[in-house]
Amino acid sequence: MSTAMPFDAGTTLLSDATAAVKAAGDTLRARYTPYARGVSLDEVVAEIHANDHAVLAVLREPLLRARPGSRWAEDELAGGALPPGEWWVVDPAEGNINHVHGTQDWAVTATLVRDNQPVLTVVHLPLTGDTYTAVAGGGARLDDRPLKVSAKTDLGAALTGTGQARPGEDERTFRQIGDSVTAMLVNGLVVRVSVPATMQLIHVAAGRMDAFWQFSDVRSGLVAGALLVSEAGGTVTDLAGEPWTTASRDFLAAAPGIHTSALEVLSPIA
Repeated sequence: MSTAMPFDAGTTLLSDATAAVKAAGDTLRARYTPYARGVSLDEVVAEIHANDHAVLAVLREPLLRARPGSRWAEDELAGGALPPGEWWVVDPAEGNINHVHGTQDWAVTATLVRDNQPVLTVVHLPLTGDTYTAVAGGGARLDDRPLKVSAKTDLGAALTGTGQARPGEDERTFRQIGDSVTAMLVNGLVVRVSVPATMQLIHVAAGRMDAFWQFSDVRSGLVAGALLVSEAGGTVTDLAGEPWTTASRDFLAAAPGIHTSALEVLSPIA
């Protein structure tokens, strides 16, 4: 991710966005059950859409009001560059598939993107109450504690991860995922393969994991983690080693000490 000028969030934008995301998290938590909901594909999809609609009903207007002139990126599964200006890129239920299956890896995320660079983000985990925030040039935090990425320099000692960005990816992408997991299992220590991306990227930002990559341009799963990792001292690029933006086709966020080694393993597969 390129190093942009520090973002002036003013005195209230981060607090307003945090309050909105936490309120949305209360809605999503109220819908949670510790058992799977839906048996057929149609039933599972209906549960996912119901979660999205319920959360957006309490999240959209407060965020737009908090940043006058900002716009809303409607499709949470969309990728690619946005038009110039400021956009809210939101996932009302990041890890929605986990939520409807009764597992616990899910969150509410909201990221303000300016000219295709994330500049402010809030990630709230309703089940634990943890809230991760970052502002460009202002660092990354878990609640009141600053975040710092791993100090590892040996890929052979690294805990890394990847995952599927969305249902219905093409076969080439699935093969890239499989090949990359094999390559990283050979060169790294342990590989996690799970969804959603944000739940792995908060671990990279906090130094609990050492790298995360994805063959995807889905904005909503990457913008929050990209800002958190970069503001925690990590390196965020595409798999060619170029600075990552929302226009990039793929993604790597890593501790600086293993980023080059991870690129050497993954770039031939991209």
